[in-house]
Amino acid sequence: MNIFSKTHLYSRMSEWHIKPREDVLSDLGSLAKGLTDAEAAIRLTQHGPNALAKKRQKSPFKMLLRQFAETMVLILLVAALLSFFLGKTTEAVAILAIVLLFGLLGFFQEYRAERAMAALNRMIIPTVRVRREGTVREIPAKEIVPGDVVELEAGNVVPADLRVLDAFSLKVQEAALTGESEPVEKDAAPLVQKDMPIGDRRNMAYLGTVVTYGRGVGIAVATGMETELGKIANLLGTVEAGQTPLQEKLDKLGKTLALFGVGAAALILVMGVLLGESAADMFLTAVSVAVAVVPEGLPAVVTITLALGGQRMLRRNALIRKLPAVETLGSVTVICSDKTGTLTQNKMTVMVVDLPGQTVSFEPGTDRETGGQAASALDLALAISVLCNDASLHKVGDAGSEQVIGDPTETALLVAGAKRGIYQEDLRETLPRVDELPFDSDRKRMSTIHQVMRPLPGYFPDLSETSFLLCAKGAPDSLLMVAEAVWVNGEQVPLDAAWRKRILEANTKLAQNGIRVLGLALRLLNSVNDGAAMEQGLTFIGLVGMIDPPREEVKAAVENCKLAGIRPIMITGDHPLTAVAIGRALRFTDHPDAVTGEKLQKSDEDELVALAEKTAVYARVSPEDKLRIVSALQKRGEVVAMTGDGVNDSPALQKADIGVAMGITGTDVAKEAADMVLLDDNFATIVAAVEEGRVIFDNLLRFIRFSLAGNIGKVLIMLGAPFFGMIIALQPLQLLWLNLLTDGLLGLGLGTEPAEADTMRRPPRSPHKGALGKRDILPLGIVGVTIAAVSLGLALYYYNPANPEDLTWQTMIFATVGFAQVFQALALRSSAHSAFSIKTNPLMVLVIISTVVLQLMVIYVPFMERFFKLVPLPMENLLVSVAAGSLIFFVIKIERKLVNSSSAV
Repeated sequence: MNIFSKTHLYSRMSEWHIKPREDVLSDLGSLAKGLTDAEAAIRLTQHGPNALAKKRQKSPFKMLLRQFAETMVLILLVAALLSFFLGKTTEAVAILAIVLLFGLLGFFQEYRAERAMAALNRMIIPTVRVRREGTVREIPAKEIVPGDVVELEAGNVVPADLRVLDAFSLKVQEAALTGESEPVEKDAAPLVQKDMPIGDRRNMAYLGTVVTYGRGVGIAVATGMETELGKIANLLGTVEAGQTPLQEKLDKLGKTLALFGVGAAALILVMGVLLGESAADMFLTAVSVAVAVVPEGLPAVVTITLALGGQRMLRRNALIRKLPAVETLGSVTVICSDKTGTLTQNKMTVMVVDLPGQTVSFEPGTDRETGGQAASALDLALAISVLCNDASLHKVGDAGSEQVIGDPTETALLVAGAKRGIYQEDLRETLPRVDELPFDSDRKRMSTIHQVMRPLPGYFPDLSETSFLLCAKGAPDSLLMVAEAVWVNGEQVPLDAAWRKRILEANTKLAQNGIRVLGLALRLLNSVNDGAAMEQGLTFIGLVGMIDPPREEVKAAVENCKLAGIRPIMITGDHPLTAVAIGRALRFTDHPDAVTGEKLQKSDEDELVALAEKTAVYARVSPEDKLRIVSALQKRGEVVAMTGDGVNDSPALQKADIGVAMGITGTDVAKEAADMVLLDDNFATIVAAVEEGRVIFDNLLRFIRFSLAGNIGKVLIMLGAPFFGMIIALQPLQLLWLNLLTDGLLGLGLGTEPAEADTMRRPPRSPHKGALGKRDILPLGIVGVTIAAVSLGLALYYYNPANPEDLTWQTMIFATVGFAQVFQALALRSSAHSAFSIKTNPLMVLVIISTVVLQLMVIYVPFMERFFKLVPLPMENLLVSVAAGSLIFFVIKIERKLVNSSSAV
């Protein structure tokens, strides 16, 4: 058996963290100098490329077939088959052509959405430094195999699951995998406990995590789908996503219309036969009624409206992966958001410098002016933080912009120094670094030793008799343990109990506000000797407080959420104090505490549902906790939008009603699981998308009401006409034309109406509420009856039983229904502007003009009038038809005023 085979190797994967360095190399058949090219090639064949399996792309053919599985499309197909059966080939071909057109429209929109996401996920294949044949070389990350020795440094993405062999101040940001926001310090020592959580395995580095500090060497123990990242990716297949509210509503509406259409068709068939009409004629009439019931334009209008909404969202930095998600956003009742980068700026920023005797507060982007001794002490503190620093700051271009590279905490210190004109490169000309004592988790501090050159900036103490300067930064309590003095008003003062108490109280106060605190200290040296001895007798300079500050626009977005009846919730892996501080600053909550992952894990399902009802801030949360929180909220009937960027977030993203992935920091797996991708990783973009979703849903409801009221009118016309001797009031092809012209073109115009004034000032629409409510039935009935009464009234006036060849009466019905629906669409436009406004929605104006022109062409262009079996109308008849149709506008406006008046009461 090959001991390096995939099956044998991965059967022992969980043991790597407890094995000594030598045993790891031996078990993997590798050396510290790496594999040979020949051995690497063999293993690449055995294990396959080091890449996550791509989710199987949707088959274009299946996407196309799915377009024809909708209930309303099936009704049309049945109508087409019946038309063929009755010898009405022209009508059947026309119906099938329309069905094909709608199917292609839906297919192309879905296909484009799939391709857009594929383009977003295509990334340059990263390269990595490995040891092969005893030398260091760069290879594509996908060619890494188990046993490869990989070199890591700050800025690298870990290319596989690695067992750390050597670590030199190595820190790895594991947020994408564990949710822990702070970088984790790594070392090579074997661990004792076998079954340890991934986050506690300090001698392991995992695929997809990022090296933020130091350097190290690791050996690949798992690649591709066998990595921890790959395992989580596999979990995505176990989470099933249900239908969106829109899909459920339209499916229910389609079935209801199908039943109504079949019932109406059967009724008219039986009624006609009982009245003595021929079964063949009445069967054709029944088909016409079925066609009249179905809003043929609905699938197309829904698809186009969602697609246009998706394009508007893209302009607002939200990429929609699944079109129905656009509408679902309008029903969202809860937004669960990560903190780092979404609610905050994702960059540590110095907010305060606490000096003995004075506190200097830095506002984002500026600092308060200080003078005298305070300025000198402030500059000294910042100079120490800049010198005792492994990050770098460079000026880029002629504009003077600055680029920082390194650990977020250290770069924040460099930026704070730069605000006061204190730059690392300037200081190191007179204070070059000659030695250092790196940070470690036992001492909780780092120190750098600098040779004193002259001249020095005036804010430094007198260094004329000093050869070296030691600068230290770290945990305040750690520095106080080795400090003997404190810097006050430009001189050293003994560090007595009072000063110690005052510094610790300041540290506690800052920490309670969620601020990360570092202490700063210095020591004057005459020589460089043993490291441990140099870190004694320090002079404490002050405290530096840092935080990842909230985004400026998020506070307003949170307020908009609350006004819109949406509850914002923060779910983060950060410390509870930090989470609460940001939550209160952004007005997520006024509560002083956060619910921690530890409390969630001790809660059963009922307790979790109770917590979900009132909790606004969760901290120290694991991926499993996120999934449970989403499930608990959904059990309460909430429609949940969930944000995430890591692979660990993917199950929760897929479980949520709307999964929102980060476009900048998000992993490919998170984006694949999500319904929407934020291209700017900004919470405010989610709120903007919710507003867009509400507008789209309003427009869809507007179109559904428009279409159904018109179709009720057509059905009543078809049902009523036989009582007056007009067996078939409108031919199937005429009905299909009217449905497509009004439901299609006019529906498209209604689907692009701008937002109502109160769009984000009303509660979300209940996801359990149907597309139409009980209050909609009466208005729909009134409009439908009016259309039928006006049209049949004109038909009766022009109907001549003695001359059945004169189709003026049928043309009058055809023309009046068309014009009535034009005025109906005008009346149903957004109440935020005039029904005849041009600027607010130019597309609506274009659609109305096109509808009128096409309607007139069917009546007056010879070959079209013959095809549709119509006759040209005299001008006075046409004007009568337009005037009769305009009555609908006034009926709807009166009905709306009455409804609004009753609602106000």
